[in-house]
Amino acid sequence: MKQTVTTKKEAWLNAVRLRTLPLALASIFAGSILAYEQGVFRWPILLLASLTTIFLQILSNLSNDYGDTIHGADHADREGPVRSVQSGLISLVEMKWGMYLFGILSLLSGLALLYLAVQNLLLFGVFLGLGLAAIWAAVSYTSGSSPYGYVGLGDISVFVFFGLLAVLGTYFLHSLDYYSPALWIAVALGLFSTAVLNINNIRDIHSDLKAGKRSIPVRIGRVAAVRYNWFLILGGNLALIVYCLVTGNLGGLLAFLSFPLMLKVALGVQRAPDSKSTDPYLKQMALSTLLWVILLGIGLLIF
Repeated sequence: MKQTVTTKKEAWLNAVRLRTLPLALASIFAGSILAYEQGVFRWPILLLASLTTIFLQILSNLSNDYGDTIHGADHADREGPVRSVQSGLISLVEMKWGMYLFGILSLLSGLALLYLAVQNLLLFGVFLGLGLAAIWAAVSYTSGSSPYGYVGLGDISVFVFFGLLAVLGTYFLHSLDYYSPALWIAVALGLFSTAVLNINNIRDIHSDLKAGKRSIPVRIGRVAAVRYNWFLILGGNLALIVYCLVTGNLGGLLAFLSFPLMLKVALGVQRAPDSKSTDPYLKQMALSTLLWVILLGIGLLIF
């Protein structure tokens, strides 16, 4: 049976999707861990970057709820968890105001972060542009007249914003410098985050097909999407090996303690017979990614 939502409070909590926040924070934590390892860590940067990321993730979740409703992906035959606008407890107008609120909060938090981290006007402008691009990406995934998530470009966006920009950008805001080995950790987080999106799209493959949403699984089919999921999970862990070899800090290999959990996710998605059986692996992959980052930090900073 589908999840039931009976009150407006439950509907808003459902729309916020708290289970997605650990994944959003994982990349910020990874960039901050690398900054700590290199002796350039600053607590205010971590706190403001985390807050900005939380606001952006919630904005993305609300926009997804709104956009999938107006574009027809959240129809009566949709097999995934019930959406808040679809439930009728939150109107489209109310959801749009929620999007405005978290868009403004994201911008204000991001400006505070840049004001604290960057004194150079050019760098401030560059990072402001990246921040505005992140807000646009959060809103335009399923909203607007030409949502890029409906043509299969969501994976690229997640890889770039949750991986490359989140990890490398966070490190740079701590240090105001570039650390080339961090690219491998950024790639790993980008691949893991894309795996979460891919599992979501595998779960929704039949309803997305009916709605004309051309996600990667819809385009290539479930069997190939499962192979793609294996590639994302294994590729992220391979990037960790490269990072440890490049830096000579083998303590980071402690993150492999989370590898069995990721294997369980990959096998579970492969064997899941339906959408209901696939859905729990979204949360498991997100939490496994956060655990991976925590173990990475312990390994790099203690061993």
